Parts: sequence; C-alpha cells; structure tokens
Amino acid sequence: MTAGSEVIQRSNAGPGRTIGDWQPEDAGYWERTGRRVATRNLVISIPALLLAFSVWVLFSAVSISLPRIGFDFSTDQLFWLVALPSLSGATLRVAYSFVIPIFGGRRWTALSTASLLLPTLWLGFAVQDPATPYWVFVLIAILCGFGGANFSSSMSNISFFYPKQKQGLALGLNAGLGNVGVSVAQAVVPLAITVGALGALAGPPQALVDGSGHLFLQNAGFIWVPAIALAALAAWFGMNDLTSVRSSFTEQAVIFRRKHNWLMCWLYIGTFGSYIGFSAGFPMLVKSQFPDVNPMTYAFIGPLLGALMRSVGGSLADRWGGARLTFWVFTLMVAAVFGVLHFLPDKGQGGNFFGFLAAFMALFVLSGIGNGTTFRMIPVIFRTLHERLSAGADAQGKADASRQAGIESAAVVGFSGAIGAYGGFFIPKSYGSSITLTGSPDMALYGFIAFYITCLAVTWWWYYRRGAEAPC
Repeated sequence: MTAGSEVIQRSNAGPGRTIGDWQPEDAGYWERTGRRVATRNLVISIPALLLAFSVWVLFSAVSISLPRIGFDFSTDQLFWLVALPSLSGATLRVAYSFVIPIFGGRRWTALSTASLLLPTLWLGFAVQDPATPYWVFVLIAILCGFGGANFSSSMSNISFFYPKQKQGLALGLNAGLGNVGVSVAQAVVPLAITVGALGALAGPPQALVDGSGHLFLQNAGFIWVPAIALAALAAWFGMNDLTSVRSSFTEQAVIFRRKHNWLMCWLYIGTFGSYIGFSAGFPMLVKSQFPDVNPMTYAFIGPLLGALMRSVGGSLADRWGGARLTFWVFTLMVAAVFGVLHFLPDKGQGGNFFGFLAAFMALFVLSGIGNGTTFRMIPVIFRTLHERLSAGADAQGKADASRQAGIESAAVVGFSGAIGAYGGFFIPKSYGSSITLTGSPDMALYGFIAFYITCLAVTWWWYYRRGAEAPC
C-alpha cells in the first residue's frame, strides 16, 4: 500500500463514510485502522440494539398492567400480546439476515432503529383510552417485532468488522449488552408508569379500576422516544458501510443448502429461543402460579444475568471451544428445568417461589452462556467448510473461499437468530396452552426438556465428539 493509498484509506474510514477496502484479517491493517473503526461501530451498535430489545419485550411489562386500568382482556389474550412481538420479530429477522451486504450497515442500522418510533409512539397513545380495541394492541405488538428483527442485521453487520479470532468476544458484547435491553425494559417500565415523568406532553394518568391510585401507562412507550431518535442519528453519522462485503441475496442464499445452517438454527432455538421466551413469559408465568408475588419485582433479574453471560460465553468459547461449552449448557439446562418443575405449586397448592426463582435464574444464566457459545461456533464451522472446499485451489481461490466463508457466516448468524427468536413466541404460548389444557405449565416444561435433549444429541454428534464432522 502506498502512502497515497494509506491517506485515502484513512479518510474513508471516518465516521459516516463508506469503506472500500476492509481487511480485518490483515494484522497490520487491523492495528493501523481496523481496530479503531470496528470499535467505533460496535460502540454505536450496542445502545441501538439495547433499545431494540427494550421495545421488543415492552408487552412483557405492559400486559400485566392493562387489566388494572380497565382493559378487559383474558389471560390467554394477554399471553398472545406477550408472544406476538417474538413471532413478528422472528419472521422479520429472516429478511433482516440478508440486508447488510445489500444496503450497508450504517444506512440499515439508522433506518431500522428509527422504525422503533412507530410502536412506541402508538402504544403511548393507545393505552390512554380504555375503549381501544384489542386488535389495536395486536398490531402494536406486531410492530414491536421490529426491535427483535434488528438483532439479525446488527449481528451480521458487526461480524464483518472483526477478524475471525475476535468475533466471539465482539458478537458476545454486541448481543450480550444489547440483550440487556430486555431487563432494562422490565426494570424501567414499572417505574416510569408510576410517575408523570414526561409532564403534560404525555397526557393524563389512568385511574386504577380498584380505586387505589393512578398509572401513567403511556410512559411505557413514550419514555423510549428520545433515546431512539438519538441512537438513529448516531448510527447515521457515526457508523460505516463496507463495500467489500457487498453481496447479492443469491450469494448469501447458498446457506439454505448448507446442513450446518439448519443444525445451528436448531441449537440457537435452544439457547436464544429459551432466553427470549423465558424473558417474555416469566412475568405472566409468575402471576399465574404465584399470584401473591409481584412478578415485576424480579422480572428484570434473569434477562440481565443472561445478557451479561452472553459475552462471557463468547469469550470462553474463544478459549475452550464452542461445542464443548454448548454441550454442557444443554446438559445443565435439562437439570434446571427439572428444578423449576420441582418448585412449582401442584394444583395451586404448595410450591416454593424462591426455589422456583433460583432454578429459573440458572436457566437464564445458562441460556445466556449458550447464546455466546453457539454464535462462536458458526464462523469456525464455515471457515472449516470452505477451507476443505478450496483445499486444491490457488491463492486467489483460497482468498475467494475465505470471503465467501465470511459472507455465509454472517448470513447464518442472522438467519439462525431469526429462527431462534421463534422461541420467544412458542414458550409464552406453550405456558398459556398448557395452563388452559391442564391447569399447570408442567406439560410445556417437559416439552422443553425433550427439546434440550435433541440439542445435546446434535451438538455431540456433529461438533463435539471425537471424529465429529465439524469440530469447533
């Protein structure tokens, strides 16, 4: 690289610029330019993703308060409102998985963050009128799925900025601190709705049906608006687009023919699907099984622990291998679900809330670690695959194979995130269906155990055992 080209490269790497020659695997380039640029993009990406997760799970904190201010919704309807953002978010993630190489990370992060203004503003107005029909809340819940969808594009984008050996920690930080948004929402919303924090602009409070006071439930939506606007502006002016990773949908769609894409989707349902499903369903589950307990006192703890453990899982997987840790995560998750079952009430009698809480906190911690370990497995698997496919190629062929491995890894990170997010729909709905059919959530929990055993088998056979097809 000449001195002149170095100047051009440095100018292109500034905030809000498009970078044409991104080479994170080049150690010299990484130290000169890459680390600084990648860090800036990660630092902006994390709060944007945190806000996205906060919006995604708003109804887990809002639903239990709707009947208190006069909305006559059944328990099953409330579980639907909790589950629908995960359903729409997971479905939108499929498309969001492929957008970064097409549109660019800076543009898409800014626009997708700004889209969160739609559900937050609408929710703030809708809750102020007890006559607002149920279908309006259904639509708002679906729009909250924009927050969940942002995860796939965000993770895909950050994966392009870091060399393979540093992706575990970088993706763990982006996702882990982004996941903190779940616990932020469940901690902030119960506080925000008790005071007129936004003044007259937010509207009057709503009277509680039992006559004991008032709530400012509109704050559950409005409180996020300033931060969302600032995060969108920061992404637009501070992040970068990488032209070197531009690719068409056709180039990325090859992952649908890759067996390991589907296997990693299955495992990610077990880790992230559990994390987001437990996060969304925990408050309503506590309310239904331990009616004397205020679930929002504890709801934020598990998501926070799981979010913080994600980066730990990614870092440990960088050192010890993703497959080994993933195998033990699923083993211990089976044990933890048995613990939850042990401490649940039996037909409304008995039960031990603090034992139940401890077992559930273990599930959050384990699913958080598993989120990091499974995502660390993906780039290793696809790098190994393309090294084998290009074993007899010349230097240019190997370089092309390395580029394609990066594109496919990023697409699988996004797509597995999409499929995994369906756990956020099925887990709350499983609770609701099990309680409706049998009077308890036990049937759903035994189903989770059976699923985790299949995840154990997949991890062991393809990735962990001696002689595995893709050891990682």
